[in-house]
Amino acid sequence: MEIKTNPLGILIYAAMFCYLAAFVVFVARKRKEGRLIYALGFVVACTAFVYRWVDVNHVPMKNLFEVFILMGVCIFPITYLSKRFLGTSGEAFDMAVGFIVMFPAGFVFDDSSMTLMPALQSPLFAPHVATYMVSYIFMAKAACQAAAQLIKLKPAGRLADYERSSYNMVCAGFPLMTLGLLLGSVWGKFAWGDYWGWDPKELWGLISWLVYVGYLHWRYMYGTKRPKANSVWVLAGFAAIIITLLWVNLSRLFSGMHSYA
Repeated sequence: MEIKTNPLGILIYAAMFCYLAAFVVFVARKRKEGRLIYALGFVVACTAFVYRWVDVNHVPMKNLFEVFILMGVCIFPITYLSKRFLGTSGEAFDMAVGFIVMFPAGFVFDDSSMTLMPALQSPLFAPHVATYMVSYIFMAKAACQAAAQLIKLKPAGRLADYERSSYNMVCAGFPLMTLGLLLGSVWGKFAWGDYWGWDPKELWGLISWLVYVGYLHWRYMYGTKRPKANSVWVLAGFAAIIITLLWVNLSRLFSGMHSYA
């Protein structure tokens, strides 16, 4: 575990504290105060992201340290966009997710700055990474709702709310995941000469996408008749995302064009 004492580290820890405090206060039914602290955490996370951008002189999405800060920024607007357009709240879940995604940036990943390799100096770099990270936040929200449905955090008569919310989150995240996959393919053609190279991260990204394809087909066929199976599908998809995002990057079993990430 690495403790960062530089200004960026302090901003990251401040954002973590705000997200955790927001969760505790919100769960204690002080909703207004919890939302205000959550908003403060978002502002601090944005400040950390901008600070990193200025420091490295490029959009900070090159490595896991930077993309986890990005996800810490994205969670807040996604919370209220979901509430406004998808009818899904889950604010307490999202506050916890905000803390969780900032934690590795604060204590696990190295914050050393490096120049962008030529392949990353592309106008497709930021859109490709950003669409994937936003889709992952939606899928994380879906996984939280699915897990809550399985462990029955609500009375039996209201468990369908979790299943429906999980489905709505996947419906929002899946097009973004598809767009991220397509942008990466086009980028690969320009950078390496091929649309697809069966790189380990490409492969696991495809597996993740296919799991969600399977879930959406299953949900279309069976609707809400098998809510537990629906939730298991969603959790399986998120497990594939974790492998794609973390294990493929950190394990020595995998090496490829995405090893820099």
